[in-house]
Formats: sequence, C-alpha cells, structure tokens
Amino acid sequence: MDALSIFSPATRGWFQKTFDAPTPAQEQGWPAIASGKHTLIQAPTGSGKTLAAFLYGIDRLTAVPGEGLRLLYVSPLKALNYDIERNLRGPLAGLQSELRVAIRTGDTPQKERAAMLRQPPDILITTPESLYLMLTSKAREMLATVQTLILDEVHAVAGTKRGAHMALSVERLDRVTGEPVQRVGLSATQRPMEEIGRFVSGGRPIELVDAGRAKELDLEVVVPLEDMREPGEQGSIWPSIYPEILRLVSEHRSTIVFVNNRRLAERLALRLNELANEGVEDETNRREIARAHHGSLAREQRLQVEELLKLGEIPCLVATSSLELGIDMGAVDLVIQVESPKSVARGLQRVGRAGHELGAVSRGRIFPKYRADLL
Repeated sequence: MDALSIFSPATRGWFQKTFDAPTPAQEQGWPAIASGKHTLIQAPTGSGKTLAAFLYGIDRLTAVPGEGLRLLYVSPLKALNYDIERNLRGPLAGLQSELRVAIRTGDTPQKERAAMLRQPPDILITTPESLYLMLTSKAREMLATVQTLILDEVHAVAGTKRGAHMALSVERLDRVTGEPVQRVGLSATQRPMEEIGRFVSGGRPIELVDAGRAKELDLEVVVPLEDMREPGEQGSIWPSIYPEILRLVSEHRSTIVFVNNRRLAERLALRLNELANEGVEDETNRREIARAHHGSLAREQRLQVEELLKLGEIPCLVATSSLELGIDMGAVDLVIQVESPKSVARGLQRVGRAGHELGAVSRGRIFPKYRADLL
C-alpha cells in the first residue's frame, strides 16, 4: 500500500512536491498512527521522525481548525520545542492550513499563557514540567480536548525520575480528557525497544515501528599528551587541548563541542576566540569563531546562537547537554566531546548531531582529560 494514500489530496501533493519519497520511519509510522493505536517510532537522527509523527494529525485537523487543542507535543528540551515550531511552518504553509501552533514553556510570558486559555491553539508544543503545571492549574480545561499526544526523545527520559514524573502527567491527561489519548512516542535507536514501548503506552498494547538502522560513524579518540600522567611544563592538560580543538574547528564547516558543565562551556568558547585572534591587532579584523550554549542562557540568546550555527555564520558552538537531543542541526559536520560523556548512549547521541541528514556519516572526536576517560 502507498504510505501517502491515507492523506488528503492536498497533503499528498505537498509532500510529493517537497520530498522525493517517504523515509522508512514515515512509511511504517503513518499507517500505525492512522489506525489510532498507541505507536512508538524508533529511528536514527535525520530519519524524518518529526514529520512521521505530525503529518497525519495536521492532515486530519486542517479540515476543522479552531476547535480547541487537539494535538499536544511534549519534548524534554526547550530548545527542541522552538525548532519543532519552525519545522511545522513548512507543511502548514504548504497546505495553506489555518491551524494555530503555540509553545508553552517556562519562558512563555504570562500574557501569552492567558491568551492561550481564551483561544486555545490547535497544536501545543511544551515540556514535561509545563505539562504538569498545566494539569494542576486552570489550563487543565484547555487540555480536555486533546486527542493525540506526541512524546519526543523518550529514550532520554525513560528510566529516569523525570521520565516517571512525565508518565504520571500522561496518565493524568487521560483522566482530564475522559478517554484515552493516542500516544505517539519518538525515540532514537535503543534496545530493548519493547521497554521504551511500555514506557510510552503505560503497559497498554502499542505498535512498535522499528525503522532503526546502523548509522555510519567516524569516531576517534584524540589523546592530547603522550603520557597523560604528566601534564607538561604548564602543569595543565588544557594548553595541549585548545590548539587541537581550534585546528579541527578550522578544518570543518560547523562544529559542536560538548562539555559537561556550563562554566567550562563559557571558558572554552572564550579561549578558542582568544586563540583564533592571536596576533590580530586591528579590532575590525577580529572574528568570533565560537559561542557557548547552555540552559542558563536567555531564550533569545539560545535561539540566536542556534540560528548562527545553522546559517554557517559561526563555525563552533560549545554546548552542554542543551544541544544533545534532536534539534535540527543539518549543517554540523563534526562533534567534539571533551572529557567522558558519562555513558556510551549519551556519547553516541551527541556524535549523532553531526551528519544529521539520513545516510550521512556522523564524525566525532573525543578528547579525554584524565586517564580514566579512556575507559
């Protein structure tokens, strides 16, 4: 069966004009979602999971806009929410849809929240914490009409305290709506898939769509010193790391450097800029090659630095876990990890930010800071 046959002629036509063909995640995911069953789509970065989850709902709701909030999207990362909202503009504009999309996070001004209550959007993008707050406030009334719930990056929260808290909120949502809401989970390739599926459905029957495929990796550990027991004359390993990172950044189009805390993100970005401008006396010739990105930045700053990297206007972002999940970073061709990422899954997730397109090679370089990092 043609995967596009379940859509209206307008949606079919838009998709065929915009894309060559559905990806495996879309081809297998759409029929499962259209059946009304709880669904988990597991696929690698760049496989079109977001459109796989949203397109059927957009197609169905476009015919009846303005009838309350019916499609709810929850992501564990605020930065990803703004990216999703941008990515929905394409299909909504292409279909000339009148559906309204809104974002509600901790950054949303009170005035906007009040406006949402008066006139609920058709699609709401939020975080687990904001969903909990809505369920315990007057905003609960807005959630009563939800029909479909999309849970993104579920592998990042399954098995954690944050995930358990989100699972409770999802169960409470069913009580608010008065009938079971269809749950659509999106996950990076992670095994066992059945375990992630149980997390999404709360133990109920669920369709498992396995569109996972091994992503080609170009991974290398860069040891900055021959003997890591001896930091050298300067008494620190950093003077050996900075120039090597700068060299790699200069050899690639766009680089994300992952570090494990905000302070290091700021310090490393500053040092890379200093090194890149050594010997440049004229202020007009100085250039900024790196910016820091972390959860403490104001919303406007985060969006600005993400946009600069996507447009290729800044070669490097030094980030904490704030850029770890599925933000669309198509231009990134190298990921550098400084120190151990703490787990293999997290390391692979971060390296997967490079070569975000389907079939592209994910290139990563890992800089150990201590001998224990080599393990």
